Amino acid sequence: MSWLDDITWSADGLVPAIAQDAATGRVLMVAWMNREALQLTVEKGVAVYWSRSRNKLWRKGEESGHTQTVKEIRLDCDADVILLQIEQHGGIACHTGRESCFYRKLDNGQWQTVEPVLKSPDQIYSR
Repeated sequence: MSWLDDITWSADGLVPAIAQDAATGRVLMVAWMNREALQLTVEKGVAVYWSRSRNKLWRKGEESGHTQTVKEIRLDCDADVILLQIEQHGGIACHTGRESCFYRKLDNGQWQTVEPVLKSPDQIYSR
């Protein structure tokens, strides 16, 4: 039995993965992993996710250069969520050009943007 068999995969073979800055503890993003993505992450030491929108492996930073070096991997008590302690290269984890994907805060029933764009997505991605 492989360590991958200890994970409770969803019906579509995925598990949510939280990327947390190893130095600050800040949650930077949430993505999905399949078995291959998690195996590659362990083997390479950099974050590899499963893109549900593109239906393929997504090597974090393959277009933007904002890669994530994995320092530690943890599994939650229900074995259905992965926590990646990472070093975020380039200081930007979000495709919007922000440090974190969690840049909106609920304030009086309205979502308020509370984090600045560090770099325009037009400058990051060459689509």
